Amino acid sequence: MNKLLSTLTLISAIMMASAAFAADRTVTFAVDNMTCASCPYIVKTSMAAVPGVTNVVVSFEAQTATVTFEDTKTNSDAIAAASANAGYPAHPRQQGS
Repeated sequence: MNKLLSTLTLISAIMMASAAFAADRTVTFAVDNMTCASCPYIVKTSMAAVPGVTNVVVSFEAQTATVTFEDTKTNSDAIAAASANAGYPAHPRQQGS
């Protein structure tokens, strides 16, 4: 019984530790080829479909997409690739741009 309890405690501690290292990141992408009113919807849908993405806000006027995602589940390259695959190449903006 003590061995089982110790094992369960260890597993629980490992699971909590990995969750503690997860963080939400927000990246703003410059998005190419948005030329019509339906383009932002397509960009948002393609980026939101990436596992780990929690929020996408697209600005047609600024030609940008601001994406919040869990950094343990995805990264900015995967999000940019999803947008590019839909026909809208996306490039992370540098901080302060």
